[in-house]
Amino acid sequence: MANLKTSLIRAGLDTLYFSKAYRIIGNQWAGAGLIFMLHHVRPEKAGGSPEFHPNRILEITPEFLDAALRYVRLSGLDLVSLDEAVDRLARGDVQKRFACFTIDDGYRDNLEFALPVFRKHECPFTVFVATGIIDCTTELWWLALEDVVRNSDTVNVRINGEHCSFETRTLEQMEFAYREVYWALRRMPESEQRGFIRDLAGRYNFDLVASCRREAMTWDEVRTLASEPLVTIGAHTVDHFAIGKLDAELALQEMTASRRKIERETGRTPEHFCFPYGDPGSAGKRDFALAAEAGFRSAVTTRKGVLFEDHAHHLHALPRVSLNGDYQDLKYVELFLSGAPFALLNRFQRVAAA
Repeated sequence: MANLKTSLIRAGLDTLYFSKAYRIIGNQWAGAGLIFMLHHVRPEKAGGSPEFHPNRILEITPEFLDAALRYVRLSGLDLVSLDEAVDRLARGDVQKRFACFTIDDGYRDNLEFALPVFRKHECPFTVFVATGIIDCTTELWWLALEDVVRNSDTVNVRINGEHCSFETRTLEQMEFAYREVYWALRRMPESEQRGFIRDLAGRYNFDLVASCRREAMTWDEVRTLASEPLVTIGAHTVDHFAIGKLDAELALQEMTASRRKIERETGRTPEHFCFPYGDPGSAGKRDFALAAEAGFRSAVTTRKGVLFEDHAHHLHALPRVSLNGDYQDLKYVELFLSGAPFALLNRFQRVAAA
């Protein structure tokens, strides 16, 4: 069952699509191109539908990726690497619209399921690697929380010093508990957040390291992926911390240490950076400047939007468009290509880099 927010967003997008209003707005707001964001590409789990799976938004199927790539190409956009996208913006070459694809974190399914689809379409793509995820020293806390909620009748936690107990017997109860604890974790300082999840995992017998090992590539697999002509490896911090919540010294260290580690392991220096979480609370003006100071050519966020010529002056604050697992329908890809939803969302502001 989709939660209320997802249902409302889908209803709004459907209205924009079936009214054809997006075609009028898109004439002026389609932009120069767009950067798509993915996380997991893998087959749907057997059994499917109404099960509790809050992180489904991070997953699309290989079949949908195949259809989306075909649709983007047939729509007349060039499929380009992130290097080429940045080059075009930098030199003001915005006559032909383009799209590029990025995948965050460094999961094994990127190699197993995503790569064959990108090969089929001869489409370049960038994988942003959080080195601590590959080393299994970083907690995939959102997966741990999902597992604890799914496999418990009651979840007991302390939030802001208060004991909270959540019943988790029904789907609605599980979704509520996950949402409440998830956003409490997102608001915590990063070190407190990770201590919280280690305590929760310990009390509910969830193996954080084993979970990471199941999901993440090994360095050998990263090297295999990096050797592919279509693939660019980018940096995504060491510990998948929200950069905006760290002091400047630690934030810069997270950026540069991940870059050095990837360079040692693959023999290639990452030129592009991706902010974990990437929303305005996780990456702001100070952090964009730090990414430039760290020597990256560009940095991407999760701020929603298409690219305009003005982004040439904000290459370390690039917006992206999520291929979200709750919206695996080509009508939404058509909407995204038009730029109309983002024009409305951003109140017709072309660049948001504050």
